[in-house]
Amino acid sequence: MLKMALSNILSFICLIMLTLIPMFVAHNTPQNYVDAHNAVRAEVGADPVFWDEELANYAKNYLETKIETCEMVHSEGSYGENLATLDGDLTAAAAVQAWADEKKYYDHNSNTCVGGECRHYTQLVWKNSFLIGELPY
Repeated sequence: MLKMALSNILSFICLIMLTLIPMFVAHNTPQNYVDAHNAVRAEVGADPVFWDEELANYAKNYLETKIETCEMVHSEGSYGENLATLDGDLTAAAAVQAWADEKKYYDHNSNTCVGGECRHYTQLVWKNSFLIGELPY
């Protein structure tokens, strides 16, 4: 896991959520993603995030390279990102909740995951994340 020391370098970078299954637009507007993120961030006192079209375009371009294979792999680009798939309709709230549910594995004192995956959660509430861009379908 990358140390938080990278936060100075990556402070302007935010998470990107890529979803690789079709979703209903009515529950996946940019504001739905912003609201879902900010609800979780408010619980831990993190500042709100804002929508960024450049990140949304990055997510769209990356997704287009995975349409044929549906691979769930990180882009290895310069942005932090969370990927999500769920059975059924993947709404903004459901994707963010899936990442937020990893909180139970996060140990704040040691800043590590204990007993399970928590890196999506830490990306979700990372204090230096302030822009998001999603590919809403």
